[in-house]
Amino acid sequence: MGFVFVPGARRRLEMNHAKKVIEKLKKTHGDKLPNLVGLFANQTIERVNKIVRNLNLDLVQLCGDETHEYVKGMDVPTIKQVKVVEYEQFDSSVSKLREQVELALSYGSMVVLDKYEASSYGGTGSKFNWDIAAELSGTYNLILAGGLNCDNIVEAISQVAPWGVDVSSGIETDGIKDEGKIKKFSASVLQSPR
Repeated sequence: MGFVFVPGARRRLEMNHAKKVIEKLKKTHGDKLPNLVGLFANQTIERVNKIVRNLNLDLVQLCGDETHEYVKGMDVPTIKQVKVVEYEQFDSSVSKLREQVELALSYGSMVVLDKYEASSYGGTGSKFNWDIAAELSGTYNLILAGGLNCDNIVEAISQVAPWGVDVSSGIETDGIKDEGKIKKFSASVLQSPR
């Protein structure tokens, strides 16, 4: 379950608000609470680790230009967002993505693939060509993001066979998380052939 702390992001939470949400989730879900993930982009290591400690986060998803040294400074395991750029030549798209994935993995990070958007760190709900990800998913454990929703998640899993999926805007109605969409999306993921 992700909590966005990226400055300027539409879904950004203040630490105190996130703490209240997490406390409520712990009361209602107990031991069945999924991993808590904080999303950050180009913030100081000190700031990220402070939030991690205060909220007892399990993982950090890095959505900016964080380096190997930065990743080594994290107090918890990391997921590195890798932006998928679609070049004119399909093979170029796959080759460039492979380089980025291998670099992130060399940092010791897990990898989430999201569509490249020049003006955003992600969470735009924009889909990229899943054939690019499918070329790599047999070799690497990848988390698929970008434009996923209740109507396409089964197809996405079937086509890409990702290790995991990441959704945000695809389970919202008018910018607010929609419980019905969350349940439908989750059920579709669990029923998808692997």
